[in-house]
Amino acid sequence: MKELLVRFIDAFYFIFKRFMPLKTYRYAVCGGSNLVFDLVLYAIFYNFIFAKQNVDLGFITFSPHIASLFIVFPITFFSGFLLNKYIAFDDSTLKGSTQLVRYWLVAIGAMVISYLCMKLFVEVMGIYPTPSKAITIAITVVYSYILQSTYSFKVVEES
Repeated sequence: MKELLVRFIDAFYFIFKRFMPLKTYRYAVCGGSNLVFDLVLYAIFYNFIFAKQNVDLGFITFSPHIASLFIVFPITFFSGFLLNKYIAFDDSTLKGSTQLVRYWLVAIGAMVISYLCMKLFVEVMGIYPTPSKAITIAITVVYSYILQSTYSFKVVEES
């Protein structure tokens, strides 16, 4: 399955070969796919499941845009990790458990950035939640790529 997916992704690399290395291209495809998945899930939760209504848990009430953010996160966390581990950064020499912990730390940082951006864009600047989520994704992509490639899935040279 992995080989089939990699061959499919790499089949379109010739278009981007002049602009980026293969690893960056694979990350962009995997990350882009996961981001589309994230945005679709977010829109479904926000618009249909929470129906743009506050989510009252009894002890705390979440606005629908924040509740959607927190519900979608664990789903796209695992899909993103698997895509990165097996497709984008398959040459990493770190143990899988180390990768998972590091990916989790970077993802928590991205979640904090997402939370702060959503609060800023929706509640302070008055931008609609779905476009706010798209802008937030663009910001966290840069943060995530830098840290995932240099920290979570780095290649350790054997000496």
